[in-house]
Amino acid sequence: MRVLVVDTALGLCTAGVFEVSGADVRRLGLRSEPMTKGHSERLAGFARDAAAEAGPGFEAIDRIGVTVGPGSFTGLRVGLAFAQGLGAALDRPVVGVSSLDALAASEEGGAMAALIDARRGQVYARFWTKGVADGPAEALSLEAATARIGDLPSGAVLIGSGAPLFAEAFPALTCMPLSGPAPEALARLTAGADPAQSPPRPLYLRAPDAAPPTRLPGQARPARP
Repeated sequence: MRVLVVDTALGLCTAGVFEVSGADVRRLGLRSEPMTKGHSERLAGFARDAAAEAGPGFEAIDRIGVTVGPGSFTGLRVGLAFAQGLGAALDRPVVGVSSLDALAASEEGGAMAALIDARRGQVYARFWTKGVADGPAEALSLEAATARIGDLPSGAVLIGSGAPLFAEAFPALTCMPLSGPAPEALARLTAGADPAQSPPRPLYLRAPDAAPPTRLPGQARPARP
């Protein structure tokens, strides 16, 4: 299966084309740069260049995978809009891939915690044992995450932008502060996903920072009692 993967949810802007056959993942074309802003200006060009490098072009793509979060609100919306638009134009299925799942799939490990720095004293987290998730993705306080990480065995892997927050407290664990998931991991998860069970919808683990307006523009303020 030939897949196009798109990732703009965290600290990278990535578009890549891969041939996936079982556990074998072959890179055909890739563009990826560290980026926290400006994804909308670069993503389409990255995808075009990756598809051209892979040859013969977008028409050879069988499936599109896109990270759905958790992550940057603006970044993941850019990736989702692009992937869904391209999927509609090509009449190809688009599947959503969790950023935490993709981080965990970026490294082999018996016990692992995928951690994304969510700011405001929180991390987005998911824990694995021997490749099996121990529960759903969660938004945890640093204190709650510390308690969970303390239960991991020596040599376990902490991966993602949130990993350095715990490196000093857990020197026996391996810290891998990735800015985003490996494109090969995204390709493997994209090819293995069931489109019916993996819709390209944003994954939010906490309420947005912005509050909706209490009145419409031009509407008078309510009278005080």
